[in-house]
Formats: sequence, structure tokens, C-alpha cells
Amino acid sequence: MAIRVRFAPSPTGSLHLGNALSAVANRSFADSRAGVLVLRIDDTDPARVVAGGEDAILADLDWLGVGWEEGPLRQSDRSGMYAEALERALANGAVHDPDGSVRLAGTTLARADGSATYQLATVADDLDLGITHVIRGSDHRPNEEVHRRIATALGGELPEVIHHGLLLGDDGKKLSKRAQHSSVADLREEGIPAVAVRAYLDELGLPRHDVHLDLGRIHRLAVDAIASMPDEDLAAAADAPLELVRALRGARTLVEAGEIARQIVSPAPVELGSDARPTLERFAELRRSGPESLDEEGARAIVRELKAVGASLRVLRLALTGAERGPELWTVVAAVPRDEALSRVAAAITPR
Repeated sequence: MAIRVRFAPSPTGSLHLGNALSAVANRSFADSRAGVLVLRIDDTDPARVVAGGEDAILADLDWLGVGWEEGPLRQSDRSGMYAEALERALANGAVHDPDGSVRLAGTTLARADGSATYQLATVADDLDLGITHVIRGSDHRPNEEVHRRIATALGGELPEVIHHGLLLGDDGKKLSKRAQHSSVADLREEGIPAVAVRAYLDELGLPRHDVHLDLGRIHRLAVDAIASMPDEDLAAAADAPLELVRALRGARTLVEAGEIARQIVSPAPVELGSDARPTLERFAELRRSGPESLDEEGARAIVRELKAVGASLRVLRLALTGAERGPELWTVVAAVPRDEALSRVAAAITPR
């Protein structure tokens, strides 16, 4: 039997991580069984459709590396098929309500205007598209028996249903887009690499029980991801020159990597007191005798020498970057060309 699964988000904007978990779970299930993933946009309720919502979902899936073989199919384009399904349901126990809507065992299948509800559309789609496994969050568990009855009324059989645990927020409730740091867009804007988010979701797999969102784990994965990114990719993500990559490796996010790059390329001017002069003059002596560009060994040697004579590394960092904190100092020393480094330390101890 050919395995066919589906991911069916509503077009309400960027995916929250709970929905992203379902997307990754469906993709992984299909991949492990040489199956097919169908992307379906569940837009039967116009009130829930957000302008640009579908595009945001497609962008999120692309960013996470979740592809699909079929789709995106939109329920708003399938009204003819739903009308046919409704006729089958009416022939098998569904009834018209006085207001014109259609119900089956207390479940509304069609609104008074004849448009299909989520309950009818999702089952009709799963049958029509040949879905073999429905993989979704356990919050949909109450729908399983309802959907089974609808499938029978449509002359079919509900696919195998697999419910996975939900991602919970700090309040112990199901994660929602209103929670901070809960959407794919949030994490992307914070500078978390896509591979880190995908790795976290892959680790969760198909959780049997609800799990609390572990942002700490995501951030640890982000540090690892940044450390292992190819030089060209990291430079591009941080909008930095390639020669600064060594200084960016310890960044916790890509946003921080960009900030580090800006510190090194365009530091804020500083004016240090006379007590900074011994450190900066000694650095200038060491740097002046070296090449225009330093390798790791040469940069580390300068930092070691400054430590040995009791120099203030904080003062040197301020002079070179205008900031008190940043990456390992040797990476900064290696990143700033000799003449530029000498110009910065001179400016820091020269009264303006």
C-alpha cells in the first residue's frame, strides 16, 4: 500500500511550533515509508483566513526544509466535490435542518448557504485524496469518532489516525501564536537557524504525551548550528565579510552574529582615559610589527602577550569594537586589519 499523509493548516499566518511539529512528523513518516505528503490548505471558514496567511505557511515550511509532493490544494477550490459528498451523506442518514444547514448525528456538515464545514471537507478530502494515515495533534482526538461516522456516510472508511502529544507553553496550555517565541516566524526573526528548529522538532518526533516547549534546548541547538555552518553561509546570514567568520562562530543567534559583525566593521567611537594608554600602546607595538592580516596563531600570541604583562583586555576590546562584550578577543584581533587596528587604538587614546 502506498503511504499518503497530509498536512492541512488553516491560512492564519506563520505556523506556531505545535503545527510545525505536525508538519515535520508527517514529512518524516512519509520519508521513512517512501510515501507522499499532500499539502492542503483548510480554508473552509472565510472568517479565519488571514491575508498573506498561506504565503507565510509556505515560507515557514520552506525554511524548515519540509517539502511536499502534492499541493498546495485549497479547500476553497473544491466546493463541487464537497457538494457531491454532501449528497452521499444525505442519502446515508444526514438531514436538513429548518435553517437549511445539514447535520449528521448532531454534527453540522454544511452551513445554511450550502458551504461545507471543516468536518465534512476534511473527511471528504482525506477520502478523495487517498490519504492512508492522518497524523495530527491530540487536541483533534474528539474529532476521530465524528470523522469516522462521516466517512461511513460518504461510503468510505476513515484513514488510520495517529495522534501525537501537544507542545505546551509555560502556562501548561496548548501552545498558541499568542505565546512569545512560539511561532516559526518568531524564531526566524530572533536569528535561530532553521536547522536548529528542525533538529528540535525531529528530536520530538511523535511524542506520545504532551511536552513543554524547551526554548533552552532550541538555543543550544542554535549555538551548535552556527558553529558548524559553512563559512559562506554564516557570512551571508550575518551580512558580514567572509574574513569575519571566525569572530561569529560563538554567536548564540544569527542576529547576534550580525551585531558582532557590525561591531567589528563599524565600531562605535570611544574615548578612553589615560589608564588605557599602556595597554593600547603595547598592543600597537605588537601589531605594528606583524602582517596586515593575522592568522589564528598570530592573534592568539598577541592576546597571550598582553595577558602576560597585565594589560586590560577589556580596554583593547573597547578600542577595537566600541563594546565591552563580544566574541573571543583573538578573533577580533585577527579580523581587524593591521592599519585599521592601529588607527582605532590611536583614536581611543587621542583627545578629540
